[in-house]
Amino acid sequence: MDAAAETRAYADEVMRTAGAGLDAAGRALLEEDLRSPCTEEIAVFRAFARLVDEGAHGFVVIDTAPTGHTLLLLDAAEAYHRDVLRTRGEAPDEVRRLLPRLRDPAFTRVLLVTLPEATPVHEAAQLQRDLARAEITPFAWVVNQSLVPLAVTDPVLVRRRAAEPRFHDEVRALASRVVVVPWVDDATPPWAEPGDRRVAAAAEAAA
Repeated sequence: MDAAAETRAYADEVMRTAGAGLDAAGRALLEEDLRSPCTEEIAVFRAFARLVDEGAHGFVVIDTAPTGHTLLLLDAAEAYHRDVLRTRGEAPDEVRRLLPRLRDPAFTRVLLVTLPEATPVHEAAQLQRDLARAEITPFAWVVNQSLVPLAVTDPVLVRRRAAEPRFHDEVRALASRVVVVPWVDDATPPWAEPGDRRVAAAAEAAA
């Protein structure tokens, strides 16, 4: 998602609609108001709602970090949804449908992807708590780049492998479905070990 492009498009739309009946001074004030940081937040939120809405007609994958904009989007979705229910105000259909669809496990499946290390696991755990606050339940966790399924001999990798199980245990304490994806050497051609096929097979086994 291009935040700058979405912000420009949203600002242009507001100027064409809300600004259509204003005089020069009014349009200047509106343009100044649209330069505030909240304009980008609204634009990105609406773009996110449109993207989620496309899931009604196809398979949509949204890859995002567990902090920053993701949490802002969740907070905005909750606030917008409450406001629409309270005021029965006008809102695009995709915005009205956003939070119910994110909460619907038949429509949305949230996968928390982490590494078998302290910081990634704890960040993902915090995201799961934030999702619970929004009444969104993750479908599964994916532990990526794991050495546990591999027979490693390099001393450094052996030590890293020995340190992993505690983090696997933490993840399994937090999730009913866990997929472990083995570490693959960056030098391995992507067509030799198609990661998406391995994840799909592991997900089937975990389902």
